[in-house]
Amino acid sequence: MKYLLIGSTRANSGKSATILGLGLKLQELGLQIGYGKPLGTFTSSTLPEINYTEDADVRFITNTLNLPPELCRPTLVSLGRENLKNRLTGSDRTDYLSQLQQYPQSGTPGDLILVEAPANTAEGALFGLNLESISTALDANFILVIRYGSMLVAEHMMISKQRFGDRLLGVVINDIPATEYENAKTILAPFLESLDIPVFALMPANRILRSVSVQQLVDHLDAKILYASDQTDLSNLMVEELKIGAMNVSAAQIYFRKSFNKAVVTGSDRVDIQLAALGTSTNCLILTGNPNLAAETFQRASELEVPILAVSTDTLTTVEIIENSLGRVRLNEGVKVQCIQEMMTSYFNFERFLQLLELEPPTGTK
Repeated sequence: MKYLLIGSTRANSGKSATILGLGLKLQELGLQIGYGKPLGTFTSSTLPEINYTEDADVRFITNTLNLPPELCRPTLVSLGRENLKNRLTGSDRTDYLSQLQQYPQSGTPGDLILVEAPANTAEGALFGLNLESISTALDANFILVIRYGSMLVAEHMMISKQRFGDRLLGVVINDIPATEYENAKTILAPFLESLDIPVFALMPANRILRSVSVQQLVDHLDAKILYASDQTDLSNLMVEELKIGAMNVSAAQIYFRKSFNKAVVTGSDRVDIQLAALGTSTNCLILTGNPNLAAETFQRASELEVPILAVSTDTLTTVEIIENSLGRVRLNEGVKVQCIQEMMTSYFNFERFLQLLELEPPTGTK
């Protein structure tokens, strides 16, 4: 049985999206794919005390790949606060690594089992489930998914190669700004290749993948929906930017015109700002203060079918929650699946990947 880990050097680098893209493409090539995430993560940043039994991305990936139970490997423990406390105090002495070693004996073998590693190379060590331990236990190579910040990501790759050697099958570099893409292609990638680190993909930044749905904002903000058209699917209406409406209306009009598909946070009493936002590319209004909806705002929003939310949190807290949501590739928004597939097809070197992994698709599908 062949396992492949998908890891990263920091959280929110795009592991789950890479797994989904790989899984869909390999299935298209006729290979039988399985999936597992030994170390679970709680699904809400606001409720870390809850020990979730099911990870949201695990559920979404499993459903999207249409995996039968026998091709799914279980999550052994999650990073909820109670689990962490039990581990640190010695109440939990479970040998999770031994449980992990039972992975190869469980379920249907499949051609390849994709295993989602923890958020970085250290996470999970407390439970014996960090990247290196998982790789050794499953005798598995791994891909590192890196979010591009600058060409200094080369340093992370150098250290990873020195530490893990041939276990590191290659890298995927995500979220490369358009202004940096040529440097990544002509300088960074050749340098990594010279260190015997295969670069499977250089992924440009993508606004859709870094966006968040209005439904996610409703959930994260615990917001009340003051208006939403019956024709609007909030799960597929995406917000790409956040703007705060706290200036005079003349300045707001100029400010709002510079951004697209945005959410605007403003006071429920700032009808002038609300109307100015609705005169530009706005996908959602978020009102703070008393949840009052002015008749003028309602009329204009209903004409444009722009949803309006009301929140009980103050502006600073509201903005913090939204900013924490933007930029993370949350998969449970179906509009992103097609985007991931298109990007993987355009930028990922599947031929080299299959060759290094020593996988051969069924005849006629390669």
